[in-house]
Amino acid sequence: MRIFMTGASGWIGSATAAALIARGHEVTGLARSEKSAAALTAAGITPHPGSLDEPDTLRAGASVADGVIHLGFKHDYSDMAASGRTDRAVLETLGDALAGSDRPLLLASGVAGLTPGRITTEEDRNPSEGPDSMRGGGENLALSFADRGVRSVALRFAPTVHGAGGDHGFIATIAQAAMRTGVSAYIGDGANRWPAINRADAADLVALALEGSAAGSVVHLVAEEGVATKEVAAALGAALELPVESIHPDAAVERFGWVGRFFALDTPASSLITRERLGWEPTAPGLLADIASGYYTPTR
Repeated sequence: MRIFMTGASGWIGSATAAALIARGHEVTGLARSEKSAAALTAAGITPHPGSLDEPDTLRAGASVADGVIHLGFKHDYSDMAASGRTDRAVLETLGDALAGSDRPLLLASGVAGLTPGRITTEEDRNPSEGPDSMRGGGENLALSFADRGVRSVALRFAPTVHGAGGDHGFIATIAQAAMRTGVSAYIGDGANRWPAINRADAADLVALALEGSAAGSVVHLVAEEGVATKEVAAALGAALELPVESIHPDAAVERFGWVGRFFALDTPASSLITRERLGWEPTAPGLLADIASGYYTPTR
């Protein structure tokens, strides 16, 4: 298949593109700069000049593709509502380009915080609706495209997609906070859980979802249902040779920055339905093993 991707040069996107190419697919990636285009070309990806803010370039890329994978997102933590509205506009453009074709449209979403107090499953509906909600309500918007002849699939990623090199997400930020303060901290009793998946497993699962998921379906990219944050802090403490301590929830944002409010969540998620539907099982190392391997140990 000829696949048009946004976010193809990113942490998850680059691994996904490599997995697709290994399976015989051709990948074209949205490139907003010459530097990005060069990186895509070096990875065997055809660059397509444009950006998430340019609907015409998105429409052109989607129109000639056999399928679209939308992993790009403008992570502006100073104005996440605006980022969500941009993402919704991108999905509207992609949906219009694919309408009536039965071609796949896979979009990135997440499992974090969907069902407070219990394990989230693929059957749970995302509560975000409308342009001013989380990520612009993009998941529900895209899934509704199934009624317009689009094989739309929501890719709900675990909040931590970990692995060797290049991860600048939640765990890397928490590790940096530990180095800055000299203590690896967790919040409260540390029993709250974070789902996780290795980047290699995530890439393989996206490829399976592209090839085999039905229109309007939800895929959970989750290998570990929930790793206790106390265990995460202990693993980082051992890797960084730092003491480990509990902090009060009120101090979370001061200690960790923007990620503090997420690190306090108890947000376990299951992928049992995904595994049954797609015949998938994770094979790569888990989160604690990757921390122990030194992948999140900043240069001192």
